[in-house]
Amino acid sequence: MTPEPLPRQPRRPRSIPSPAGPSDDDSIFNSLIGMLAEQMGEAAEEATAGRSKGRRVKRVSVDYGPDPRTVHDMAGDDGYSLASNWFLQMMAKAFIANSVTKSQIAVFLYVAGGQELNTGIAMYTQQEITDGLNELAAQKPGAKLITRPTVNRAVKALCEYKWLEPAGNGRIQLNVRLVFAGNSLAQHEVLTEIALAHDNDPNAFPHRIGPTDVPQQEAIDLGLDGYGTVQDARGQEAAG
Repeated sequence: MTPEPLPRQPRRPRSIPSPAGPSDDDSIFNSLIGMLAEQMGEAAEEATAGRSKGRRVKRVSVDYGPDPRTVHDMAGDDGYSLASNWFLQMMAKAFIANSVTKSQIAVFLYVAGGQELNTGIAMYTQQEITDGLNELAAQKPGAKLITRPTVNRAVKALCEYKWLEPAGNGRIQLNVRLVFAGNSLAQHEVLTEIALAHDNDPNAFPHRIGPTDVPQQEAIDLGLDGYGTVQDARGQEAAG
């Protein structure tokens, strides 16, 4: 007896490699992009159609806020300098305490106002400082003028205080930690140059001038008895 033949299995379809092209993920992504683009296009057409029925726009005005980088509005065309607020108040207190003279304050402010931008250098001879300070006083009958020897003594004292330093060839170097015409980057560059010129000596110009360490400038002893002494810039003591 012959066995019955096994039932014939249906032939499975042969797999055909897909042609080179975008993957399924790319196709889905492209479909989504196309659908969104189509919807956005329709919305834009509806919006455009809606606007066309109303009034046409004739003018559009845009108001901008103030630019924080705008240069400050200062008097005159000579610009402005950055100054230590501590130093400004210290000058006023030292003047009242007779620690510095009127001539020294006048010479320093005149030189500080004439420094070249981003250098801390003022190009003045002592005669030019004298003439500049006397500009207004010379127009006033009977006014007392400052003399060149007085300016010379003031410059020497200011160098002792380390507010100024001679730089040669009629140049005066300001202590740029106190007053500086320029930005902070230029100030740091000038300080680096000064430090190199003084072998990075921490006691040399322009250091040791500040709220916590002010040698030979303002040493006030406020006693409980209500009296004190003020040591002026020349090392002399005066009654408080």
